[in-house]
Amino acid sequence: MAERQQLTRYAWLSIVTAVFTITLKAIAYGLTGSVGLLSDALESGVNLATAVFALLILTIAARPPDEEHAYGHSKAEYFAGGVEGGLIIAAALIIAVTAVPRLIEPQPLEQLGIGLVVSVVAAAANGLTAFILLRAGRHYRSLTLTADGRHLLTDVWTTGGVLLGLVVVSLTGWLRLDALIALAVAAQITYTGFGLLREAVNGLMDAALPEEEVAQVTAVLDGFRERGIQYHALRTRRSGVHRFASVHIQVPGNWSVQRGHTLLEEIEGALHGRLSPITIVTHLEPLEDPISWEDIPLNRQFSREDRD
Repeated sequence: MAERQQLTRYAWLSIVTAVFTITLKAIAYGLTGSVGLLSDALESGVNLATAVFALLILTIAARPPDEEHAYGHSKAEYFAGGVEGGLIIAAALIIAVTAVPRLIEPQPLEQLGIGLVVSVVAAAANGLTAFILLRAGRHYRSLTLTADGRHLLTDVWTTGGVLLGLVVVSLTGWLRLDALIALAVAAQITYTGFGLLREAVNGLMDAALPEEEVAQVTAVLDGFRERGIQYHALRTRRSGVHRFASVHIQVPGNWSVQRGHTLLEEIEGALHGRLSPITIVTHLEPLEDPISWEDIPLNRQFSREDRD
């Protein structure tokens, strides 16, 4: 838990970087008048808002379980992804509204050289921070840090596109390209925004673990079949950084309670060794009892009603 509490330092890094890049990009826009650079600055504004929200969410998610939240607070990280996705889409709309008038009535750009240099520095700062956040997100399995890192990395690519557009404008004099680049930026970050919203919704709806992680769970369980046991009714879900799984283990009915309990402890230990953190709930059943085989459907109550 102390390790999770330390993640807020990465959120502070994201906040400082966002303030730095907003300042640089605002200067670049003021010098050039480019709506492409303005769109880039607005996206950095979204970065700042999401970084502040990420700091709040990471603080909440690090809280230990309590009486009202027995499974902890890690699910709060999905709210960060949802809010970030919504803010990204809002920024895309602002960019589009700003770019359309420039597409209809192009305006000359000024001091492109200085603007380009400033934007390159800002992109480098975002790229370095994105690398740090993504690495920390993978190490600590933090959805908030991973989402923030992906967003910053998207900002780097966005800046690259804007810079390419400005270079072409300076070489060709085609002023409408600046507005077209801004609209392309809006479309690209809209796609990113909806992706984050989808991930947040799946998490809040208790979606199952990824296929590769479910495969690791079944691989561990299959390893115990040689002892004459069976399993079914495997359910998995993710809640923020934490994983949850439940499974019914079937053993010969003449086993003692102690023997069954020892087996379940061994299975749970093997699963903890393969995937961590994970909370596992196991249910012991006798192989010979027909009722135990009725637990295969996702909802046992439904199967009983169908039988009656």
